[in-house]
Amino acid sequence: MTELKKIAVLHGDFTTKFGLPRQSGVVPELCGVIEFTDEYKNTDALRGLEGYSHLWLIWGFSEGFVSRSDDRSAKWNPTIRPPRLGGNTRMGVFATRSPNRPNPIGLSVVKLEKIDGTDLYVSGIDMVDDTPIYDIKPYLPHIDAIPDALGGFAVEENGDRLNVEFPDELLALIPESKRSALIECLRGDPRPSYQAARTDGREYGFPYAGFDVKFMVHGTTLTVTDIK
Repeated sequence: MTELKKIAVLHGDFTTKFGLPRQSGVVPELCGVIEFTDEYKNTDALRGLEGYSHLWLIWGFSEGFVSRSDDRSAKWNPTIRPPRLGGNTRMGVFATRSPNRPNPIGLSVVKLEKIDGTDLYVSGIDMVDDTPIYDIKPYLPHIDAIPDALGGFAVEENGDRLNVEFPDELLALIPESKRSALIECLRGDPRPSYQAARTDGREYGFPYAGFDVKFMVHGTTLTVTDIK
């Protein structure tokens, strides 16, 4: 069997998947940089890429992406409990995008913002820092876009967004270029879906861009409580 080669690494602001958008493109403001490994750091390999607006990324689940509940040492399970369905209903693993899969491989569409030498600046990411990239392909809208495709149980509901209260003194601690992406990630409710109904005053948190972001949710309002 041919072994997959890591051709690049993605650098981003999240070191764990908690708080990270659940799919690529959900937070267009969330940016990252793809840095090729020495073997593939060749501008000839990127010739013509500037003509495309979006890219397909084939990537691997890094240590930061896999949570303690993602036990890869155990035998694979044909069904999983999607958080979107409350964590109680089982669906077939191949009907979901769960990281609990036979092979730890992800697939994402991102926007190509610019090319600087051999570094690719992309946005709309759903990957953690230090994610290995195995392949990059151009997104072809006339081939890849299917307007009448069905989304199954994963169809996004408009009611999933939260109102975010971010005290000015805490927001000022976050670099201006990082604020919009953080607020949009918070609006998407970082909590697991099965905890979305909880309003018991529990404080949650995640690392972002070198900061620890703390928040609480009451009803449909998320309040940032601390930035460290």
